Amino acid sequence: MSYTPVLIVGGSLVGLSASLFLAARGVPHVLVEKHPGSSPHPRAMGFTETTMEHYRTVGIGHLIPQVPAETRLRRVTVDSLTGQWQSEQVWTPGAGSLRAADLSPCSGAAIAQDRLEPILREAALTRGADLRLSTELLDFEQNGHEVVACLRNRNSGEEYRLAASYMIAADGADSPIRQALGIRREGVGHLRTLQSVLFHCPQADFWLSRGAQQFSIVQEGFRAFLTTYGDSRWVLMLDDDQPRSDEALQQAIRRALGQNMAFDILATGRWEMAGRIATCYQQGRVFLAGDAAHQLPPTRGGFGANTGIDDVWNLAWKLQHVLRGQASPALLESYDAERRPIGWLRHQQTFSRPDYLPWVGADFQPAPLLPDDALEFGQRLCSRAIAAADASLPAAATPQQWAGQPGTRAPHVWIKRGGETCSSLDLFGQDFVLLSGVAHWQTVAEELQLSFVHTEDEVQFPAEQLYTDMFGVARDGAVLVRPDGIVAWRTDCPVQQGGANELRAAFIQLAMPAGDREPLSQCASTASGLPGVSSEAAASARTAS
Repeated sequence: MSYTPVLIVGGSLVGLSASLFLAARGVPHVLVEKHPGSSPHPRAMGFTETTMEHYRTVGIGHLIPQVPAETRLRRVTVDSLTGQWQSEQVWTPGAGSLRAADLSPCSGAAIAQDRLEPILREAALTRGADLRLSTELLDFEQNGHEVVACLRNRNSGEEYRLAASYMIAADGADSPIRQALGIRREGVGHLRTLQSVLFHCPQADFWLSRGAQQFSIVQEGFRAFLTTYGDSRWVLMLDDDQPRSDEALQQAIRRALGQNMAFDILATGRWEMAGRIATCYQQGRVFLAGDAAHQLPPTRGGFGANTGIDDVWNLAWKLQHVLRGQASPALLESYDAERRPIGWLRHQQTFSRPDYLPWVGADFQPAPLLPDDALEFGQRLCSRAIAAADASLPAAATPQQWAGQPGTRAPHVWIKRGGETCSSLDLFGQDFVLLSGVAHWQTVAEELQLSFVHTEDEVQFPAEQLYTDMFGVARDGAVLVRPDGIVAWRTDCPVQQGGANELRAAFIQLAMPAGDREPLSQCASTASGLPGVSSEAAASARTAS
């Protein structure tokens, strides 16, 4: 039986991103995906600035075309693509979005999932990932020190066992792994199922020049949703899940287009509108990520795939530190503590917006709508891996309001370093980084093996965006930023007046050195086996340390 530190199950967007992030950190791992490649249906399309920041940090940002900073995804109600506009549907009405180009070095990307996945796959392979396509998980068991998976190569039929210290379940909304662990889900649940048809129609691209990319089709006796992948591929989502012949699908496409255009049907599918959040994201040595953890419908805010990519960005550095012995396995408990509230936040924001609010039940209580930039750049994490995390603060706010609050993303500023212009985010992404306006902090940073940035010598902040203002700290204080770019701690206390001891205590808390605590929390749930899993395997899944 062979061994790998991490086993990733599922090789779609989230699984591939997990592989890339681990590979970029030098963490050996195996990814298994039961299909031979990407789905023929493109599925996800829009990728947020935060997702692009993650890809930029690991060196592939330049491979993914970004949209102009002023691009805004617009949805209009029409009788057909070529017909007259009736109204525009605003994604966040009345929320006063303040999003501006200077909040991020990236501008987001409009690339189809089946175009992005090969980029991720190649980047992970180049960095040393072991990707095994056409390989399925048959069953698994876990104990106090490992997860043992039974795998099958679907081409050769070979079955074999693989041991891993940890497993990431990125195996989709119907996740057999989550079901085997007995982890429940909560939320608005199933709302409806729709039929979709993907087709190629270059002539339709002309109508994008009017400025909208999504079209709610409203005709007497016919309702549908039409959108594009930006490469002459369009998808029509019909307002029900009734079986339709090829001729009926062609007729529906013609009605949606409104004019006679040549097109070719590429694929059909079904799409479930639902909202479900797992009651926990970790059981023992297994972590849920992406749709396995949170099933959310596609939104103009990018709350689906992008949330999953952010999940594994959060998890990758923690696995790296634990596997290298730099932190206790207790650090991994912060994954659920930090990411599950984000899943719920995005669930509530999704179904409180006008795109989905009409479909939820009367018992759903809409949440006050948050600005787009608060949800994209201002989500607040709260766990033991954030020193002095304040649970009483709001779940999200704009970066201007946070100004370096622990638990939030470090702010982006265009700075000078070595004579070159770069983003302040380029200072982070690998190690813990300590920043201060005075050099005296460097000694304690070296003692704790932290990278140190002198903000008035090594880098230069612009006069209108001073380091002290952007990070909300005194010049002779300090700020500690985690490897994932989250502010972990800050103080106004000078290093000689107790600041050094504050930092030592904070770092012990959030890094949780080995031996600090017992490892690995477990959900209070019952594990039932995968199809074909033995009762012994199911029992082992219940006995994680």
